[in-house]
Amino acid sequence: MKALYLGHAAVLLQTGERNILIDPFINENPSCPIKVQDLPKIHYILVTHGHGDHLGDTVEIAKRDSSTVITNFELSSLISRHGISTHPMHIGGRYTFEFGSVKLTPALHGSSISEGDTPVYAGNPCGFLIEIHDKKIYHAGDTGLTKDMELLRRENIDLAFLPIGGNFVMDLWDAVEAVKMIYPEIVVPIHYNTWEVIKSDPAIFQKEVEKLGLKCRALKPGESIEL
Repeated sequence: MKALYLGHAAVLLQTGERNILIDPFINENPSCPIKVQDLPKIHYILVTHGHGDHLGDTVEIAKRDSSTVITNFELSSLISRHGISTHPMHIGGRYTFEFGSVKLTPALHGSSISEGDTPVYAGNPCGFLIEIHDKKIYHAGDTGLTKDMELLRRENIDLAFLPIGGNFVMDLWDAVEAVKMIYPEIVVPIHYNTWEVIKSDPAIFQKEVEKLGLKCRALKPGESIEL
């Protein structure tokens, strides 16, 4: 299985049989090296919350590829009005799909979509714990540091994607504390340097993670990691 980082919080998981895209902020993402038209067929889209830099191009991709969108119940209800297939879930719920299982995990953040100038409530934000071919991947979504992360240690996570940009999410120092609680085999920092307000240094984060005896890969957009 390959995990391809597409900048900001967008990650493409390629199993060989299915392509699973997380938080597909593609066309308007200044750090993404490709456009939607360059993506392979996407079978499933996982969306952590409704903000535009995560919901992104979900509807366009789902219509193009007849993808199934996996997200929280409220956001699922809102975007299903566009005629796309959705699978609604809630935090703590786990479901087994044809590619593997998905569990929604808590995230400390907000979630809304914009209708004109008005933000519309879009359910609780979440992270995803994904198990494919006996490998566990955790995508934290947008979140602050939370003690709930201690519960993830027992999952023996192989690969964790954690935000480090600060301001809207935890900064790199809180992300290091998250690593101490989760203790994944490999960590990849996300959600940083897309804009000045979330500027962070992944080299410092990597150094601090490696002090814990763990691996950190600060992937550039377009780079991938094999599991």
